[in-house]
Amino acid sequence: MMFALHGRPFKEDNIPYVQHLLNYLQKKEIHLIIHEEFVAYLQSCRISLPSLYSVFKTKEDLDKPQLMLSIGGDGTLLESATFIGKKNIPLVGINTGRLGFLATTPREELEGSIDQLISGSYKISERTLIKLISEENLFGDLNFAMNEFALTKRDSSSMITVHTYIDGEFLNSYWADGLLVSTPTGSTGYSLSCGGPLVHPKTENFIITPISPHNLNVRPMIVPDNSHISFEIEGRNQNFLISLDSRYEIVSSSIKLSIKKEDFKIQLIELKNYNYYKTLRSKLNWGLDARN
Repeated sequence: MMFALHGRPFKEDNIPYVQHLLNYLQKKEIHLIIHEEFVAYLQSCRISLPSLYSVFKTKEDLDKPQLMLSIGGDGTLLESATFIGKKNIPLVGINTGRLGFLATTPREELEGSIDQLISGSYKISERTLIKLISEENLFGDLNFAMNEFALTKRDSSSMITVHTYIDGEFLNSYWADGLLVSTPTGSTGYSLSCGGPLVHPKTENFIITPISPHNLNVRPMIVPDNSHISFEIEGRNQNFLISLDSRYEIVSSSIKLSIKKEDFKIQLIELKNYNYYKTLRSKLNWGLDARN
């Protein structure tokens, strides 16, 4: 079998776990294809690489892996998804980060998790993506996001106005620091911190959430994910910031932007011990009360 492997720099206390992961994969005779920048980082940490590995630079090099391992937090997993794109390679996150709504596999359960991956004892959760449409070739072929599309003011200047339309019908003019459109997967991310609702990943919705709106009666809204959402931007500053997950571009107010559901999905692996509601309770500290 062949597994792809991607990661970002991690804290020093994760080194023994990562070394154990690589040793165990070698013991199970798994061929690893590792992102070249992560290889250099592992070597700088004096981590011993397995004898059976190769290197990938771009997503074009990922034709043979049965799945991809992402070592880090949710940001690392979102970055890993950009390498997969429409290749339908299942993705699993090993959490060496902090919160980990998406990278849910604990580092302390590596051997059992790897055994499940090798035997195919897991379920696939297909996650909807947002696609950005514009006149300019923004983000190239990475014009999609698993969490959210964000449109924000560029600096600390006055708020902006985002005129928003759904399927050509006017929805609202948001006076705010910006506007988010999130997938159900992204409902536990930036949208949640802006007051957006939690939405189960199997629902077919997008969440429109204003960022620090001037009018307090303007609330987040859930719309069907087959909607075509378009925007017109106004502000004192004629340049604005747009982002897809952690990737961003600076655009002018004259640009026409819209979003819709991407044609393909990302396949997230759910191992046997995974439960969405349990993850919510754990990560959001529900029930932590002196009375309990």
